[in-house]
Amino acid sequence: MSEVNQAGSADAPTTGDGAEVSGEASQQQPQQQSSDKWLVALKDPTPGLNTLSQCMVLTDVTGDGENRLVVADLGDTRTNMRLRVYKGTALAMENTIIDLPVGVAAFYLDTNTPRSPAVAVASGPSVFIYKNMRPYFRFTLPPLDLHPLEEEIWAAAREGRASAVQVRGIIEDLRNQGASITGRSQRLLALHPDQLQEFVEAYKTAPLRRLSVVTALDTLKKSHSEEDAISCLVMGTEACQVQVLDPQAFTVLAKMQLPSPPVFLCSSGLFDVDYRIVAACRDGVIYQLRRGAKEATQGIRLRASAVGMIRVDKHIVVATMDRQLSGYSTKGKELWRAALPAGVTALAPLSLPSKGFNAALVAMDNNTVCVYKDKLEVDRLVTEDVVTGIRFGRYGREEATLVTVGRSGGLAIYILKRSAKFVDGAGGVGGPPAKQFSRLPLPKKTRLFVDQTLRERDCAVSMHRQFLHDLYRLRLMTAENYVQALETKATPISASKEDPVKLACTVQGVGPVFRLTVGLQNASLTTAIAGLGISFAYDGLLYRLEKVYIPVPYLVPGLTYNFSTIVECLTDKGIADAIKVYILKRDNDSPLVTGVVNMPVSESFVV
Repeated sequence: MSEVNQAGSADAPTTGDGAEVSGEASQQQPQQQSSDKWLVALKDPTPGLNTLSQCMVLTDVTGDGENRLVVADLGDTRTNMRLRVYKGTALAMENTIIDLPVGVAAFYLDTNTPRSPAVAVASGPSVFIYKNMRPYFRFTLPPLDLHPLEEEIWAAAREGRASAVQVRGIIEDLRNQGASITGRSQRLLALHPDQLQEFVEAYKTAPLRRLSVVTALDTLKKSHSEEDAISCLVMGTEACQVQVLDPQAFTVLAKMQLPSPPVFLCSSGLFDVDYRIVAACRDGVIYQLRRGAKEATQGIRLRASAVGMIRVDKHIVVATMDRQLSGYSTKGKELWRAALPAGVTALAPLSLPSKGFNAALVAMDNNTVCVYKDKLEVDRLVTEDVVTGIRFGRYGREEATLVTVGRSGGLAIYILKRSAKFVDGAGGVGGPPAKQFSRLPLPKKTRLFVDQTLRERDCAVSMHRQFLHDLYRLRLMTAENYVQALETKATPISASKEDPVKLACTVQGVGPVFRLTVGLQNASLTTAIAGLGISFAYDGLLYRLEKVYIPVPYLVPGLTYNFSTIVECLTDKGIADAIKVYILKRDNDSPLVTGVVNMPVSESFVV
């Protein structure tokens, strides 16, 4: 039995299936009903962890067949940052991290036996590689190019040709112009004027460097898709770049440019064959990068900033700050969207290969962790604290384990029951009815059906010829009507390239007085349109219009302009006719667009 199964809380009461029941959870029970699919293996409020989902990984760091929990602890974001490894319920080892970690990834960098993965920790401008949880290699991002004026002013300060006030003035001008400056210059701008001279004297002789920092970390299989195959590291940097790192020589294999710094990365495919990298960036857009591309090919504009992005099956699942969970295809098409009851604090994939089930784990600030299969909630787990870090996978020797870290620093471990089944709509949000999955009672074959089948078999040639004849006739009629519509200008958008006007008409009212609204839109991207007018053709015995001709002002590209007139029905015979709308151009004999409005029958005359 694994160590996770043996662990438990000695003080808290347990239910019949071994699940721990806390006082706070019981108080929340009337508001939110927790799932019965999970067993509580550990609830420890004392570790004092401060971490995120991307800084947690479950992996076999020693190669003994038991997965451990590797956590990059953010500490207080300035000090006490550590890399912690948990075995079962106890802290196994701990290493100090010199800078704020932003991501942790486990990957195989060689084919040595026993097979044990390395752990990569992205911290500041470097990625630290640990093998058997011992320091193995440190990769530092290459320095970026310096601004010539910034380099010149620091050189002048070093030679005594510029004072501290002059250095600050030049650097402040560079920042206002949007130029990228070094960390030393940024720190100089934040100092009090009395501290400028001391700072410049202390650092003017040091070499000036502008380093980027790692903002996101992921892995990509190199040439084979096996679970223990060699993988490359994929890094997103503050310099709006995505770099792929060779796991053996630790050199940059590929470098791609993005419009904005990436914050989440999802990689798929093989680097030596074909791969795709999806990056959620700080500008609220998701970009895609492919093999051989130097820049992003397409983007998905999100409604709000992303707080999490994972890959579920072949889809991308994104959680945003407006309490929405969306699914996108690999081509960038939105497949579904679900409204969440609270804000998202953590997002992680849930994969059960033995059951063929893949879903998304969504932790929210209402003390719940929900399982979403596409847009349907299939399970809900109530926690004692708001979850900020979450991981699902093999822990110890248990295949389905959920590890959560709370906002107050507590660690909780849940084990999924082997008898648990996820059913769409089990979370209470509703799903398809059960009758939808029952087979329809199809009737037996009748004599008429058999006769028609024999007829189709005996007359197949003649029926096919008749079908082709009707098809060609339909195509001919379609072409004739299309040509007639072009000749009479009866299309919703003009065929003129100089004046691309789009027309839309609506009728409001029940009679005998109607309001006819004509909407015009300039379909051009750059050129404005002027000199247009709207005219109407109608039966004077049936209708009377308030405005027979409406002059159209200057049409700006992309905007829709609405023009309305009052139409009064003059007959009480309960009949209606069509009103033609013409869009005219000055010094042009034929109209640009013609619209036909079928007027409704006035209800005041209907018996």
